[in-house]
Amino acid sequence: MRHVIALDVGGTGMKAALAGPGGEVLHRARRATGRAHGPDAVVAAIVDFAAELHAYGTEQFGTPASAAGVAVPGIVDEARGVAAYAANLGWRDVPLRDLLTERLGVPVALGHDVRTGGLAEGRVGAGRGADRFLFVALGTGIAGAIGVDGRVEAGAHGFAGEIGHVVVRPGGAPCPCGQRGCLERFASAAAVSETWAAASGTPGADAADCAKAVDAGDPRACAVWQEAVDALADGLVTALTLLDPRVLIVGGGLAEAGDTLFTPLREAIRSRITFQKEPSIVPAALGDAAGCLGAGLLAWDLLDRTDRTEVTP
Repeated sequence: MRHVIALDVGGTGMKAALAGPGGEVLHRARRATGRAHGPDAVVAAIVDFAAELHAYGTEQFGTPASAAGVAVPGIVDEARGVAAYAANLGWRDVPLRDLLTERLGVPVALGHDVRTGGLAEGRVGAGRGADRFLFVALGTGIAGAIGVDGRVEAGAHGFAGEIGHVVVRPGGAPCPCGQRGCLERFASAAAVSETWAAASGTPGADAADCAKAVDAGDPRACAVWQEAVDALADGLVTALTLLDPRVLIVGGGLAEAGDTLFTPLREAIRSRITFQKEPSIVPAALGDAAGCLGAGLLAWDLLDRTDRTEVTP
């Protein structure tokens, strides 16, 4: 059976699948990245894991994978297939596509983790059928994916969608990126966790605890939550003004709060827009499977382009 390798690399673990032509998952697997052993060990773990999947597919389905798609965090030069930088994995300028192509002997597509997850959400998840969508992941940081006609825009330098570094509070909290007042310093799951831990006097309290306290009517939690929602709405309205998406898909850890987030967020956005058209604002549908599914789509898209090139006179 024709299939591709789909690999989603995270900070501590890797999720993988073998995917059929219709996107069906034929096999799933997980591995640790081994980042405690250094960046070279992480790269070796990725390549070895992909090779294991290649061998498994050949044995089980009688034919090797036709291509591979790999999603990685950090700054990714998708055109050159280079993992340019990832703070949590410790690497710089890793020619990951070439390393994988040499080991596997098949074409490889390399993508940014959030953009790859956004591709899956837009094409087969919450944004299915939408010609224009914006996917925003509210996790440790905040990042986005700009979807246009079934593809995701990477930008001229691979930075498209970095909505977490839109300044929403000028002169506010310093951000590791070098600016002050970035959106992710106020509205990411990590930011809400930090603020709630301080406000509640409970070290270790996180954003999920804050959401539970909001549902219970705790005024301190409500104040922390509203501050995050207001900052998020300010950043998202800027994005809506620039991009005019038909669907706004919100995922990541903070979105797991459900209506506790979405009800006030929709109200806050509605109160801020003037001439802009309000998009459908929906929760992500694919959860932590989005990156892996998106990696499979990258691989099939790569094959589609290759097939069309080969038949062009």
